[in-house]
Amino acid sequence: MSETQTKKSGTLLSRVEQRGIEPVPDDQRNGSPGQLFWVWFAANISILGIPLGATVIALGLNIWQAVLATAIGSFGSFALVGLVSVAGRRGGAPSLTLSRATFGVRGNVGPTLVALLSRLGWETVNTVTGASALLSLCVICFATPAGYKDWPWLTFACVLIFVALTAMISVAGHAFILTVQKYSTWVFGALTLFVAVYLVTTVHWNTLLSGKAGPLSAFIIAIGTIAAGTGIGWVNSGADMARYQRISVKGGSLVLSAAAGAGIPLVVVIGVGSILASGGSGLASASDPVASVRSALPVWVSVPYLIAAFAGLLMSNNLSVYSAGLTTITLGIRIPRVYAVGVDIVVTTSGAMYFMLGSGGFYGPFVTFISLLAVPLTAWAGVFLVDLIARKHYDAASLLDLHSGSRYWYWHGMNIAAMLSWLIGLIAGFLFVTARVSQSVVWFSGPLAQTVVGKNGLAWLISLLLAAVLYAAFGLPAAKRNEEELSKERGRNA
Repeated sequence: MSETQTKKSGTLLSRVEQRGIEPVPDDQRNGSPGQLFWVWFAANISILGIPLGATVIALGLNIWQAVLATAIGSFGSFALVGLVSVAGRRGGAPSLTLSRATFGVRGNVGPTLVALLSRLGWETVNTVTGASALLSLCVICFATPAGYKDWPWLTFACVLIFVALTAMISVAGHAFILTVQKYSTWVFGALTLFVAVYLVTTVHWNTLLSGKAGPLSAFIIAIGTIAAGTGIGWVNSGADMARYQRISVKGGSLVLSAAAGAGIPLVVVIGVGSILASGGSGLASASDPVASVRSALPVWVSVPYLIAAFAGLLMSNNLSVYSAGLTTITLGIRIPRVYAVGVDIVVTTSGAMYFMLGSGGFYGPFVTFISLLAVPLTAWAGVFLVDLIARKHYDAASLLDLHSGSRYWYWHGMNIAAMLSWLIGLIAGFLFVTARVSQSVVWFSGPLAQTVVGKNGLAWLISLLLAAVLYAAFGLPAAKRNEEELSKERGRNA
């Protein structure tokens, strides 16, 4: 490529990112951990973390235990996201593309499909809730009907506005997302803080400070609940944004930027939810916090609340859609990244419209479904992170080569050790899971769901640790040999 072409390409990339899943060349990486700090901060400033804080209090913890559990769960789970980011800095490619080196170019299809389903699920939740926030603003400002089905065209318009804003940011790509997330943190973070301060003033402090400590089992469940509801859902997206990081960036800095960037706003917002629940506020325990805000708060507070909720969901959704587009391409659908984003938007828009206008219920079954996906996601993370111990480099050409000549073809396109470790890890995790939609509706309950592990909500941790141990025992030696061979080749070609 000539110098003129390079400059032209660089200009184009700065407008709309043209790169798909192909690794970013070393000379085009100029990112810093500080950029990722703002990315993860903005994606987690939504005030809708309040109900999660109420859930923690409902387990029987006092406020101090709730805040500590929130800090451990959020900082810890996003530290895993940061570790996956290290792979992005090393290989310059998205998480699930790099995963081909671990599972094989065919074996990687299973983890990639799970990751895509998780992303689409959370995006549908975001779209429904974001549209609900916009609809609530219309109720306050224009006295429109409150129900989704009262004015279907208005509900449809609210969904379209949310997805259109998401598409504008996600289609533009990496560079634009970095800018939007940074400035959104300051604007909507301040708005969220304003609303949070008001909500805290409504708390019955005598009730709050007199709360008794809950049992250790409840504390452990709270940590697992926070982790599963925050960082675990993002664990397979860590490298998607970190692939533009400079080669010289330290791995510890990437872990810190993810853990602190997400952990700080999560502790504040979820902590406020815990304070409200401990102090007797009905808002924190409402099944639909967006809708209930209309009657629970004065207008001068409810409007900024809804704006902050809408913006926070939007900042999370644009990052998720960007990641899902890359995951779609990794799955083998050969379309440009921009079109992959479009496919993702169509799917989530259709899902949101169905659940808002055609279905009698949404949050219970859907949140249960995407929560179940936390088990295979953490099993994938266990295998991938152990593999990262041995793999200091990735073969860029082989990551994109789906034929038998690829370095990552292994046996018929599959790394058996990685695949079996993942499958055994996720099956073991599901043995401890109870898929409960409501108190009266249970999809299934694993045979070990009533054990200490199952009752404490640690199925995801079992999956992660078991998959990691199995791969360390049976797959890590081969990964080290693969790395040694690649390092020798790189040395000869240098």
